Amino acid sequence: MSARAGAPALVRPLLAAFLAASAVHLTGLLAGSEPLHLATKPLLMPLLAAYAAARGGPRILVAALLCGWAGDVLLMSGAEPAFLAGMGFFAAGHVCYLLLFGRAPVRPVTGLLYAVVLVVFVALLWPGLPTGLRVPLAGYSLLLTATAWRAGVLGRLAGTGGALFLLSDALIATGLADWPQPPAHDFVVMLTYIAAQYLLTAGALEHGSDPGGTVTEACRAGRAGA
Repeated sequence: MSARAGAPALVRPLLAAFLAASAVHLTGLLAGSEPLHLATKPLLMPLLAAYAAARGGPRILVAALLCGWAGDVLLMSGAEPAFLAGMGFFAAGHVCYLLLFGRAPVRPVTGLLYAVVLVVFVALLWPGLPTGLRVPLAGYSLLLTATAWRAGVLGRLAGTGGALFLLSDALIATGLADWPQPPAHDFVVMLTYIAAQYLLTAGALEHGSDPGGTVTEACRAGRAGA
């Protein structure tokens, strides 16, 4: 699960393709174009995963992004079984991220703040959630919050990405609980999600992280990594 050799010649084209697909997707959401939404959403995470692989990123990072792709596709259905399956793939993606972050120490104060947010938010959502989604969503929220907290081991980029992932999924959860939604809700959800996945990827690539402890060694040495 260590870093690959990469394909430097493909790095810029793949990044450009990911950014272009993201821009078209977000524009389609603002314009209310369902065909653009359906055509571009399944492309986002495979392009980002291919970019990460071309950069020589660790396999566990690529796996996390591909789990996100599977979750994206399943959530497009709108049916509850597909939603639960999609949430399962996103949960697997968070497990991959947690393995990626390794055992490097993280500020416990930050963890306490995230824990308070988790407990309060789930408690507020609970009465409005469909019964069949309550326990799965609570379990998923725990993994998501752990990812947001632990992402800080990779620096500010990944830490910001983890926080944005939490925000994006929190917006989805408020919709499930029938809370009032802000204007352009779907656009904001996808904007924060795309930014989150990109920043987590950029943070991992910047640190040359792997599950074998590169992050921990980099943190201890006080450097950016390989």
